[in-house]
Amino acid sequence: MNIVDEIIRANVSFLQKNHPVKLDKIPRWKTAIVTCMDTRLVNLLESAAGIERGDVKMIKIAGNVVGRGLNDVIKSLMVCVYELQVREIIVIGHYECGMEKTSSESMAEHMRERGINEDIIADIKPTLKNWADLFCRPEQNVIDSVNNIRNCKYLPADIPVHGFIIHPATGKLDLIAGGSE
Repeated sequence: MNIVDEIIRANVSFLQKNHPVKLDKIPRWKTAIVTCMDTRLVNLLESAAGIERGDVKMIKIAGNVVGRGLNDVIKSLMVCVYELQVREIIVIGHYECGMEKTSSESMAEHMRERGINEDIIADIKPTLKNWADLFCRPEQNVIDSVNNIRNCKYLPADIPVHGFIIHPATGKLDLIAGGSE
């Protein structure tokens, strides 16, 4: 059975057991979370932080990297703040992140192996360098992402921004930026 068939079968079973629930698009906690797309965080992060369906806006991106300037994460946060009543932002990274071993060179090499044209790789190499090569340690990445959000001219300065690191095996959350400051 392929993955599409498995998803369809699971959905049929889900629909038989669950009734429609009307939730508002405005998050109950008025909070947006930027976190990593790591598979080990699926369901773990929500449970570890006490998050229920409808509580927060969740933005997932490789390495929970929030760069400077106008990028897709900042644009998503702008929608959260200006359209969806978000009043607080949390960045949650995790220990043992795969981005620690990812670089512009490793990405370019894997692209070559998969048949991507060298001109295309050369065209995006500066963008890859300004993204993948900036990730050094998960803790520092969270601090950098928090600071990039705090200093973003597209978001209001009165939005509190916090940073956590979660352990992907235990779910333990460590606060490393923000809090009651």
